[in-house]
Order: sequence, then C-alpha cells, then structure tokens
Amino acid sequence: MAKRTVEQTRTELAGTEPSWTEQTSSGQARAFDLLIRGGTVIDGTKAPRFAADVGICDGRIAAIGDLAGKPAARTIEADGKIVAPGFIDSHTHDDGAVLLDPQMVCKISQGVTTVVTGNCGVSIAPLKPGTSRPMPLGLLASGDGRNTEFATFAEYIGALRATPASVNVAPMAGHTALRASVMSDLDRAATDAEIAEMRTLVQEALDAGALGVSTGTYYPPAEAAPTEEIIEVCRPLTGTGAVYATHMRNEADRCAESLEESFAIGRALDVAVVISHHKLAGPANFGKSKFTLPMLRGAMQCQCVALDCYPYNASSTMLHTDPAKLQVKVVVAASKPHPEMAGRDLADIAAEWGVDRLEAAKRLQPASAIYFSMDEADVQNILAFEPTMIGSDGLPFGERPHPRLWGTFPRVLGYYCRELELFPLETAVWKMSGLTAKNFGIKQRGTIAIGNHADLTIFDATTVRDTATYDAPCVPAAGIEAVIVNGALTWWQGAHQGATAGQVITRVAPESSASL
Repeated sequence: MAKRTVEQTRTELAGTEPSWTEQTSSGQARAFDLLIRGGTVIDGTKAPRFAADVGICDGRIAAIGDLAGKPAARTIEADGKIVAPGFIDSHTHDDGAVLLDPQMVCKISQGVTTVVTGNCGVSIAPLKPGTSRPMPLGLLASGDGRNTEFATFAEYIGALRATPASVNVAPMAGHTALRASVMSDLDRAATDAEIAEMRTLVQEALDAGALGVSTGTYYPPAEAAPTEEIIEVCRPLTGTGAVYATHMRNEADRCAESLEESFAIGRALDVAVVISHHKLAGPANFGKSKFTLPMLRGAMQCQCVALDCYPYNASSTMLHTDPAKLQVKVVVAASKPHPEMAGRDLADIAAEWGVDRLEAAKRLQPASAIYFSMDEADVQNILAFEPTMIGSDGLPFGERPHPRLWGTFPRVLGYYCRELELFPLETAVWKMSGLTAKNFGIKQRGTIAIGNHADLTIFDATTVRDTATYDAPCVPAAGIEAVIVNGALTWWQGAHQGATAGQVITRVAPESSASL
C-alpha cells in the first residue's frame, strides 16, 4: 500500500504544471527564484516521502516534480536531504523577541519558520502602557527600556508588519494581560464591568486578526479567575474559528480536573481547545499519562481538542515563591538582581546564603528557572500520542535559557524519531507542520503544495540533532541545511543569511499583505 501511494504521488506530481505563467512576455521560459533539486520531499501530511524537485517563485511554491532543465536564479542541491515544510512552533513566548531580535536565530537555526505567540495568558498586546507586570507577564519585558507593550492588538500587528522578523508570527491575546490592563486587584474574580471591558479588548484583538485567546490560570495573576469569568471574557471567540489555548490550572495532582475544566470552556464557547505543553508534574504523578491521554482521546471524539508538548523532562517558567513548587531540582535561568546566579541550583544558592529555598527564591526575584519535575516515560508517551503537536515553550532571553529554546525540533527529529523510533519521520514532520497549521487554522502553510507560501526546511535525516544542553543552551542544531521563509533563503549551512521575510499570520486578513 505504501509503495503504491508513493508511485501514485510521483505520477501525479511528475508533470505538474505550475500555477504561475512559465513564459515571459518575450516568450522565454521564466526562471524560478529558487529551485531545490534532487531532494526527498516529506510534505507535512503524513504521506510517504517521495523524490521531487521544488520550484519557488514570488514567495510561493510554484512547481513540484521533475524540474530538470528549468531555469532558476538560484539552485540548491538537496541530494540525500529531506525537504520538509518549515516547522511551526505551536507554543512560544516570542512576542517581544520578534521585534527586538528580528533574526530569531534560536528558531531559524532549528528549522522553525512560524511562531505562535501569546501563550499561557501572557502577551504584550493588548496591554495598556504602564500597566504593572506581575510574573509571568514580567518575563516578556525587554529589560532595556525598549517598547514591548501595545495598548491595542492592532498596534502590535502594525509593529510586526513595520519591522518583519525572519519568522512568521501567528499571535494570540493573553487573558492575564487583559486582567492586568483592566483590574487593579488580581487576587479576586473580575466584576461584571471588568469582564465587559476585557471582552471589548478580546473583540478588538479578534478584529485585528488574533488567532485566539490563551489563559494561564496556573499563575497567580489569573488563578483567581473562575471558569465563568473565562467563558464570559472569551465570548467573542464563538463562531469566529479562533482557538482557546490554555496553560491549565494544574498539571500535577489535579491535572484531570483541569482537563475537564478546559474541555467545558471549549464546549461553552463552541471553540477549539489547545492544551498547552501537556505534562504530569511531580513524582506523585509519574505515570499518569496513561490516564490523561485516554481522557484527551475521548474528548476529541465529541469536540475540537488539540495539545502540544516539548521533548524534555524539565519545564521552565518564572521562579516561583510557592514552597510546594520548589521541592524538585530547580536551576535558576535568569535573575535581574543576581544575574551571576544563572545556571546555579537553587538549593546550592540557598545553602551559600544560609537561607531556605523559599527565601533564596524571593531574593532572586524577578527571575526565571528550570524545574526538573517530569518523568521521561510520560514525556515519551505524550510525544508518541499521535495528535500531539510540537512546541518549544522557550523563554527567549538571558544567557542560560532552557535548551528547548534552541533544540526542540531537531531533538524530536534526532533523538525521539531516529534513535528511539517513537514514530516515523513523516509523522514527526507532520507533528511540526501540517498538524499545527490545521489546529490553529493557518492556511497555505504547513504542507508542501503548489500555491502554498514557500516556508521550507531542508535537513539531513541521518545527522539532524539538538546540540543545546542545560550547561550550553544557546547552540544551533546540527543537520539543518537550509531554511526558507516566504521564498527567501534565511538559513544556509550554519549561518543566517540576513533575510527578514517573515509575515504576520492573522485569522482574518484585514489587508492584502496578511499571510493567511
């Protein structure tokens, strides 16, 4: 069956006529802007791989098949390499980084061409200027005074378009940012008037093109929000095709209850639900993926539910001052008052200072940290669960971030796919591209097809791997040959090429330049 499918695909594509005009006004054959020749295509649909050339013109995939003899302004020889859709990072906190560090080497170098921002309830729009930024909102502050907050979502979209990054940006609005903008006291439920004001901000974000709204009820600024508040704030999502993404209230002892709450919100709003970075935290919960994954599978039978996961057994977020969250091994990633402590174990810092872990954590604030709190067997079960997307959840700042910021996608390809054989390479690519595009409603990306935006990653399946470690986290991956964003060669043989051809991906395209 697989062989027949491959042969059928080759037959269908071998003589495919491109959707653009092959002849110039003078009658001469028009050249491709870029021709990828001799590669093996994995198209992002889970279909078997096949040999084909790929021709690009005007930022789009113009032809797939045997393109021998076709003229091209530039040709990339991809013999022995995989030609895949550019990877879509389903879960990022790159909201400000794409403006402040537009080359985005941490993502481009691992084959990522699109980042979904505004996760965990944390976004820089809509966020009223001067608004207090309690953690984890503070994680997105630039730290050097440069503007990373926008009163309206439309202003943020405008800034992204005015200063394009090397990656496409698919933004969401964060519920915690809404609460911080509207409420003076975050330790309580919102009033009806505050809910109405937040709902207005959600509508503005959707009108500007936000892909959806995310929540982070796990964190103090939003944990006081009851289910009813979230439903009422998110009412504008209904009927729009937008998504509801959530860092749930609990990913430990009460994970099942939090899943049920998330499903209930999706049903009340009749919207798709994305469970962010699904995990089971803490030794008491090791092995419980055998219960949560069937719950997710069951929910998927009667409503739209998706999930993502990162390929590590350690998480990273704000440095908590809740003693219960400091019981596992905690490594400081960044500290504003004590930057010299980055990379140090919190227990060692506490011993050195002669205090307990909680007091040390308080002295380090504001800070971020890495928590070694998950079971590797659960990580593998969740990754191997077929509907699981891949997201990095990296925090793009500091000298000692979690290595997932640089290594997520090649780690899936190299370690979990090639070495552990959790799934075929076609499935790995689909989890990073076509599946993610489908779940977030991203059109004309995520698959290699004629007419789609030319977001492509070329890699060596035999050598691709992550090289970022906890001790040296900011290291580019091995085996990523080339990365193309909207037709522009952006990464080539280990070096950024200077292109910043990323577009803003909006749910509704208010302008012809929008990239849906």
